[in-house]
Amino acid sequence: MEKRNNVTVFILLGLSQNKNIEILCFVLFFFCYIAIWMGNLLIMISITCSSLMDQPMYFFLYYLSLSDLCYTSTVMPKLMTDLLAERKTISYSNCMTQLFILHFLGGIEIFILTGMAYDRYVAICKPLHYTSIMSRHRCNTVIIACCTGGFIHSASQFLLTIFLPFCGPNEIDHYFCDVYPLLKLACTNTYRIGLLVIVNSGLIALVTFVILMVSYFLILHTIRGYPARSRSKAFSTCSSHITVVVLFFVPILFIYIRPAETFPEDKVFALFYTIFAPMFNPLIYTLRNLEMKNAVRKVWYEPLLLEGK
Repeated sequence: MEKRNNVTVFILLGLSQNKNIEILCFVLFFFCYIAIWMGNLLIMISITCSSLMDQPMYFFLYYLSLSDLCYTSTVMPKLMTDLLAERKTISYSNCMTQLFILHFLGGIEIFILTGMAYDRYVAICKPLHYTSIMSRHRCNTVIIACCTGGFIHSASQFLLTIFLPFCGPNEIDHYFCDVYPLLKLACTNTYRIGLLVIVNSGLIALVTFVILMVSYFLILHTIRGYPARSRSKAFSTCSSHITVVVLFFVPILFIYIRPAETFPEDKVFALFYTIFAPMFNPLIYTLRNLEMKNAVRKVWYEPLLLEGK
């Protein structure tokens, strides 16, 4: 305990040491953060104020957007503040809190994406039983299971990190607190802990990604026999989901499926699942989804047109 308390503050090295690049990044991320809030709130309000909330796919999409907002808000305000600050610091307790919340919300997002894939599998491969299988009670159970799974995953990561002794260097080569950069600073042998992190984060992400890809393969195999119009609609919905899954999972797998080492590229890859994926999710789901576009039009455009008249 004494050793751990030797370090009470960590220094975040951030994305760059070049001030001009930091200012450019601040402007970029500021607009990204606005886009994330506007896009995800647009989806959430449109789903809530229309009949789409009664459909399991949009029920899950609502919670995916909510988790996206909370997830990015765990990282981005601190990141943007640090981009303008001379000294980027975070206290030990805030660092551990950020790590826990980040993995909790990230775990929820992974499991919600899995739930959405299951929903599409049932809708396309078992259409006659869809209503009975994907009842509102089942959907609520899936969301509770996602939160429980996210908590178990995050608590495991947190417990692996909280007891590490930090007695020397306190510079984290990242823009947020994560397990691998912290393992690098610990003044003890972290080989076994690194293996446990791989099992916890890496294998969960890998197994989930494989399950998702298999489910979408089965879906695509099933829709081959559909009429052209139905096949096009099913393919459009599934391709949106696959795009989101790839954008979110591939960077995570790059970072967590390997031994506990850190590379400069990790920070760039982390941007994809902490900023870019939550920003593109609303665009992917609205621009390529007719029902979502119709809901947005009814909730936002039609009242404005009526007022104009």
